[in-house]
Amino acid sequence: MTVRRLLMLTERFPPDIGGVARSSSRIARSLADVGCEVHVAAWTKTLQPGQLESNPQGEGLIVHRIGMFGNLDMSLQHMMNVLDWLHQEQDFQAVWGHYLYPAGFMSVLMAERMGVPSVVSARGNDVDRMMFPPGDFARLLWTLQRATMVTSVSAELADKISVLIARQRPVRVLRNVVDGDLFAPAAASHSLRESLDISPTEVVLGFCGELRHKKGLPFLLSALAEVRQQRDACLLVIGEVRAREQSQLTQYLADLPECGKRIRVTGLIEEPATIAQHLNLCDVFLQPSVWDGLPNAVLEAMACGRVVISSDAGGIPEVITHRESGLIIPRAQLHRLGEAILELLAQPKEQRERIGQLARKQVLQNFQPATERAALLQLLNDLTN
Repeated sequence: MTVRRLLMLTERFPPDIGGVARSSSRIARSLADVGCEVHVAAWTKTLQPGQLESNPQGEGLIVHRIGMFGNLDMSLQHMMNVLDWLHQEQDFQAVWGHYLYPAGFMSVLMAERMGVPSVVSARGNDVDRMMFPPGDFARLLWTLQRATMVTSVSAELADKISVLIARQRPVRVLRNVVDGDLFAPAAASHSLRESLDISPTEVVLGFCGELRHKKGLPFLLSALAEVRQQRDACLLVIGEVRAREQSQLTQYLADLPECGKRIRVTGLIEEPATIAQHLNLCDVFLQPSVWDGLPNAVLEAMACGRVVISSDAGGIPEVITHRESGLIIPRAQLHRLGEAILELLAQPKEQRERIGQLARKQVLQNFQPATERAALLQLLNDLTN
């Protein structure tokens, strides 16, 4: 049996922000490109609780959005009703869970009810969140052990999963990829810089995605203050600050008003080309994650030839070679982020450009969409054999 029609469950899907949303969209599109009819079921807060809205998004891809209830258990129960109905209508041959919980758990549960194989895709901190209190370790193990196939976004995460399941079977590494034609070096747009009120003399420190503690919010703020003691600089957040982290930003503005005034938050940007345009404004791209998988934003910044300073969280060291294609700071030393930025800016421009060129070369060689499509095609073939 071949997989002609596949159901994908994901907690986030564009226009939602963040790496899970972007990777779920890319993989769904890639699965459609290799011949699957892909039905994505995604929770959303933009619809009334329990409301279902279905829309085609190009050939072979249909997105079903389900309005969330105020509590997760009711949302999951209602999702089960929707998925039962979708399966009756569509007769799925496989189920894909993007992120281990709740999507991965629900995917394995539904696949067993349907009598079809399942794939769960671990993306980053989903393993850590369920391993430790108040996470549900039993549900994590059940999901990993019962899934037909487990994929992870990095070798580091794959090894962690292998330990949990006592190395009973291999975990496939399916890394994020980036379109090197879309994300490419380009001259900084003067009009965009002016629209963001960034002065010609300012060093632009960039971050892309949903800024929160996991992504190193406190370290970015302290680094901005440290850099501004010696250089004219601003922090450009290409995306949003998570709502529950806004209080920290407000406090920063109260404590260091001059620094706070030099933070630019673009808000949600949906078009990849526009994201690339903003990335090309950045003199340095920062990813001081406390924990992470393999951030799309790092790959995109590297593809744009930006110099990335990142933590060693998750699979990031699998992408960046320290002092060659970027700079890596141990997570225990993230308080030295500002110092690392100043050291980088003190280097000759030619040396920084060389790091950016090597970064782009690394991405083009190892993280291209064609590689992902080939891996997905092999995965689909193995899933039913």
